[in-house]
Amino acid sequence: MQSLRSRLRTLAVATFGRAALAAVLYGVIALPLALVGFFLTLVGVVFGGALSVTTLGLWLLTATVRGALALGAVQRGLARRLLGLEIEQPGGPGAGEGGGSGVLGWRRGVLLDRAGWRAVGCALLTPFTAVFAYAAVVIGYVYGALFTLHPLLKRWNYNTVHSSTGGPAHPVSTEHHVSLEFFGYQLDSWPRWLIPFTAGLLLLAVAPLLLRYALGPHRALVTVLLGPDAATRRIRTLEETRARAVDDAAATLRRIERDLHDGTQARLVALAMHLTVIRELVTAGAEPDRVLTVVDTARGNATQAITDLRALVKGIHPPVLDEGLHAALTTLAADSALPVTLTTDIGSRPTPAVETIAYFCAAELLANATKHARATAAGVEVTARDGLLRLRVTDDGQGGATIGAGSGLTGLLARVRTVDGTLTCDSPHGGPTVVTVELPRT
Repeated sequence: MQSLRSRLRTLAVATFGRAALAAVLYGVIALPLALVGFFLTLVGVVFGGALSVTTLGLWLLTATVRGALALGAVQRGLARRLLGLEIEQPGGPGAGEGGGSGVLGWRRGVLLDRAGWRAVGCALLTPFTAVFAYAAVVIGYVYGALFTLHPLLKRWNYNTVHSSTGGPAHPVSTEHHVSLEFFGYQLDSWPRWLIPFTAGLLLLAVAPLLLRYALGPHRALVTVLLGPDAATRRIRTLEETRARAVDDAAATLRRIERDLHDGTQARLVALAMHLTVIRELVTAGAEPDRVLTVVDTARGNATQAITDLRALVKGIHPPVLDEGLHAALTTLAADSALPVTLTTDIGSRPTPAVETIAYFCAAELLANATKHARATAAGVEVTARDGLLRLRVTDDGQGGATIGAGSGLTGLLARVRTVDGTLTCDSPHGGPTVVTVELPRT
């Protein structure tokens, strides 16, 4: 009994829950909105195209494109609020950009805007996809509700008609009753009412699934035509990666300057001072033990300065990478505080830039597993397939790692994207964590 109640509750939430009713509202609104946009856009394109040899035609086309862009913004907002579908701004040259200055330049910019004409195409096509969602709402929800409530509607209609005629003393024609016919049988009495009632329940049960599939073509259309195209996405990605690469280079230079100033430079200055003291002691004929003490201190500063320089160089480009990525990862795994299982199948060596990024990603991920994930073991797997170098780092820690929110994975993603690579993280709470980095070999 409890299981049946739970299933009924789940079915009710799926059919009449907030998300389901939001999708129903979208299905009801989308078709009228698409029809209005279709009519206005079609009229603007036809008359504007016919009059395009005149100034009036060009302005009519401009208004049509701007109207299609505004309609696209409304559709993106509805999709985001009612369907949870995030569609990026189309980007690219906006109105007035790339067309020169002044009113004529603004008009030229609008007419040359690819995103605007894609919005026009969307306005002309959306009625043919929105109609499926509207039909799904009518069939699944409207007819489902009518069939389910048919016994009540039948009784209510019967009582209403008899009350208006003064009671059963006045015969009432059957044409005034709500009646259904199924294979020649009138479903106007018990137990025949069970047929529409059951059919209505089945329609309501499958209505969310029916609406979801009916919305599929419409979602795909608005996503493709109202979002950025492939070229715009590529340009946007390149702009972001270039900006991050510049920021990363500037941060690296600041770190090198800070390390040299606070570490190596200070030790070299101390070394110079100790050498001066040694010279003065030798000139003054000081005791050998005193001179040797200062010499030992100077030698310690020199040794530490060399160590700092080596660490600095290793942070820029580990010398072990000169021997190949396998050797570098082997050294990294041996130096890790965790037991690391290393598996490599690289074949020919990738470019030095790709090797460096893969090495630093592995080093950062192993450090995260040690410091934050509370892992007891980790694994590093590197393979080369189909022109891609794939690095997978796993650990048995507590999980919960996410890209963003200031985590180290965000910096790794920025580093990876500079060479058109990708980074994915699968880290459920409780673990394990699997981070996969894919880099082009060249």
